[in-house]
Amino acid sequence: MRIGIDLGGTKIAGIALDTDGTTRAETRVPTPRGDYAGTLDAIAGVVAALERQAGAQQSGVTEASVGVGMPGAVSRATGLIKNANSVWLNGRPFAGDLAARLGRPVQVENDANCLAVSEAVDGAGAGETLVWAIILGTGVGSGIAVRGQALTGRNAIAGEWGHNPLPQPRDDERPGPGCYCGRHGCIETWLSGPGLAADFFRCTGQTLTGEAIVARAQAGDAEAAAAMTRYRDRLGRSIAQVVNILDPDVIVLGGGLSRVEGLVAALPGTIAPHVFSDRFDTPMRASRHGDASGVRGAAWLWGAG
Repeated sequence: MRIGIDLGGTKIAGIALDTDGTTRAETRVPTPRGDYAGTLDAIAGVVAALERQAGAQQSGVTEASVGVGMPGAVSRATGLIKNANSVWLNGRPFAGDLAARLGRPVQVENDANCLAVSEAVDGAGAGETLVWAIILGTGVGSGIAVRGQALTGRNAIAGEWGHNPLPQPRDDERPGPGCYCGRHGCIETWLSGPGLAADFFRCTGQTLTGEAIVARAQAGDAEAAAAMTRYRDRLGRSIAQVVNILDPDVIVLGGGLSRVEGLVAALPGTIAPHVFSDRFDTPMRASRHGDASGVRGAAWLWGAG
């Protein structure tokens, strides 16, 4: 049995999978924000609850493997957590401390990479060698899976797409909005839900959420439709830049904005003009497992089958 943990800023989700991907148990608890020791305890409690619910002992499984997805990474240089927006984890030996707390090895991976692994193993990218998975939500990021395994990279930053600058910026896109990372014009500042809302405000002076803009565009509002046209154009440029480097077998989209009606179908036409090739026929697919992809991918960090 494989246990996956999705450690978010507000909740900790857990799942127990059989080797064929069948869900045996699920649970979630609030994240103890700002409390490092409490976070370790909460994860240990989720693991114990999943093992009880799944009847691990009755089925002869005494110790399930545990994988954790989180919005950060383990530094190759120090073994400490870096780049986590759950800031109480940064600078901590989280993987080692959790392994000691559970009494077993633990794999820790960036949550976007967990999305890629999930969709590569038994999702929208199943059967493909190189899967690039994109998250379009409150933040923007991506993960890469090669033959069902997460590609982490030498510096543990493979797939950190959201903090590259918007490609081929027009004059009115320079220098771009400020980003929490200290730079300007990061892809995330344009393509996240808050980024879409900020763009709409700059152009119209109206304050709306990303969800409201999408709804207005679908209802025929001209200003909202123009905002979505700009969004698709920027997304197309940003995806094409990675296609020109990585040339994935399939691109999988997850996160709330990926579910905008018609977005996935429209993207090839906005990507193709920027791809350095005589054709662009890379499949674009919505994630099969939706919001469960991250926690499932964490379970698959130990491998499938």
